[in-house]
Amino acid sequence: MKKIILLFPFLALVSCYNAEHNCKDFKTGKFKFEYEVNGEKNTTFFERKEDIEIETFEGKTDTATIRWVSDCEYILQKKHPKNMAEEKAISMKILTTSKDSYTFEFGMVGSEEKQRGTVHKVE
Repeated sequence: MKKIILLFPFLALVSCYNAEHNCKDFKTGKFKFEYEVNGEKNTTFFERKEDIEIETFEGKTDTATIRWVSDCEYILQKKHPKNMAEEKAISMKILTTSKDSYTFEFGMVGSEEKQRGTVHKVE
């Protein structure tokens, strides 16, 4: 009986960390990503289809190809890079999902440096 009592708090704690992973719900659609740079709020809108993403930022539109590695991970590659930095692919990993948003981690392929953000589905 003591073992069961000691195990209960551990199981309760572990169950709190069952993150939702309905990544397939976010493979297509229209999305919004808000982030801050030097204290300034920026917003990027993008539309994702199975293998392409069209992004609009400050009135400029850019297109990237998507290669899905798993249901929750993909590689983003700009179709028309304008410089060396844009030629590098970006690794995207969806960490958790909710009804209309997901939290993700991203960084240049091959780099240990990662950043996190949250995307909201707008349609």
